[in-house]
Amino acid sequence: MPTTAEHPRPSQIEIDAARSGISEIAAFLQEHLGQRVTAYLSGLKDHKTVGQWAKGRVEPRDAASLRLRHGYQAARLIGEAFGDETAKAWLFGSNRQLRGEAPATVLRHGRLPEDVTPVVLAATGFAESAHGARSSQAAGETRQEEAHLLARAGR
Repeated sequence: MPTTAEHPRPSQIEIDAARSGISEIAAFLQEHLGQRVTAYLSGLKDHKTVGQWAKGRVEPRDAASLRLRHGYQAARLIGEAFGDETAKAWLFGSNRQLRGEAPATVLRHGRLPEDVTPVVLAATGFAESAHGARSSQAAGETRQEEAHLLARAGR
């Protein structure tokens, strides 16, 4: 399992979301979340359009681009901390930071940046919890190794 130092910082993911082409973002989401999930969170009815976006054949409208970029940030933050399956589960689970709504639903219905930014903030907090959990786990493993070495040394 990668260490927390190997995970990009949230600021780098934010930069990537702003600088990457929308086809790259659509392709990432399609690969990591699936075509139907990407279609849902971007507000599409026809999931096949996601493939057209990913190939650069069609450009999404502004609202869909906004949703894709914010969805990318959330999916990448959580996916890199916990894996793609957890990212999907998080997107569709009830979230108290979003008044009990699922992040995917908030993204799907968002039209303005202030509508979808709370999803990224919630994802950042959730992903950062992995770093604390990993640090605690690593510390516990180190203590176990030390105890084992001491026992082998006859102390």
